[in-house]
Amino acid sequence: MAIVSSGSPAPRGRPSHEPRRPDAPPRLVDPTPVPEGVAPAREDGLRPRRLADYIGQSELKQVLAIAVEATRARQEALDHVLLYGPPGLGKTTMALVLAEELGVRCRITSAPALERPRDIVGLLVNLQPHELLFIDEIHRLNRVAEEILYPAMEDFRLDLTVGKGTTARTRSLELPPFTLVGATTRAGSLSSPLRDRFGLIQRLEFYGLDDLQAIVERAAGLLQIALEADAALEVARRCRGTPRIANRLLRRVRDVASVRGHGRIGASLVAEALSLHRVDDRGLDASDRRLLTLMLEGYGGGPVGLDTLAAGLGEDSATLEAVVEPYLLQLGFLQRTPRGRIVTPAGRRHLGWPAGAAA
Repeated sequence: MAIVSSGSPAPRGRPSHEPRRPDAPPRLVDPTPVPEGVAPAREDGLRPRRLADYIGQSELKQVLAIAVEATRARQEALDHVLLYGPPGLGKTTMALVLAEELGVRCRITSAPALERPRDIVGLLVNLQPHELLFIDEIHRLNRVAEEILYPAMEDFRLDLTVGKGTTARTRSLELPPFTLVGATTRAGSLSSPLRDRFGLIQRLEFYGLDDLQAIVERAAGLLQIALEADAALEVARRCRGTPRIANRLLRRVRDVASVRGHGRIGASLVAEALSLHRVDDRGLDASDRRLLTLMLEGYGGGPVGLDTLAAGLGEDSATLEAVVEPYLLQLGFLQRTPRGRIVTPAGRRHLGWPAGAAA
């Protein structure tokens, strides 16, 4: 199985649905890829290649394993697959695993790279039978690209308009059977006609602590790190349920261990290394704690409006809502109400504030 990156170069850095101020530093616990900090080759080196090596997502693996086995028996192309869920949970990895299981090539691109009709047309006409075409951030496809995909996905046909005005005519090109694998963090943003053309629609869930510990231990083996079981568990506790963050934290721990001359890494060294990056035992970083502290010290824990918080922190309100708040809401440290944001008793306890304390 070969991996081919296709289309125009995608914009590097953060996707547009998670805005960030240009001068804001990257966060170690950000689940989106950070190309400038993690080289693609190193990222790929930790990816599982087969379903048997893919840790977690048991229901998803069961569904896809049945589909792959049936597809191989019929010698057909796999049904189109839509994978959705929060960033960093392994959507791209699953697409590569599917290609490996099917013994075909996977061509990788992203919706922002498909700005012009010729971009998507060029990809489709060069596909070989049964190949996978992986489109990341598929909810960001423009209308023209979507309309080109409709007959391609449904009938394996490409409808092209040649000429303009009264001389315009339509040509149809037959395409080989292929599989489109779409990935998105915002399934609700897909148009109904596009979503309905996927035969398999599956959500990736956050990982449990046991699965995360197994992922960390597997990555440590690949990186040739001597990691104790309690150290792997400590990394798993701080990675916000996301394998991408777990691998990133593990590399930072390895940096400290190599500088300090530690041959074997224990839980205390993990805690020391990640405290240098201001990642605490629940995975909160400085941005998370700044938000909660401002709410407690400046507004008695809330309720307080999002725009007020953004102004107080010098952040964009969309960044707070899309990047900082989701994990705090998931932990139950923050609550959204019609009157504004409120720090919960659990959030107060985590920062050492007594329940109901006033600023």
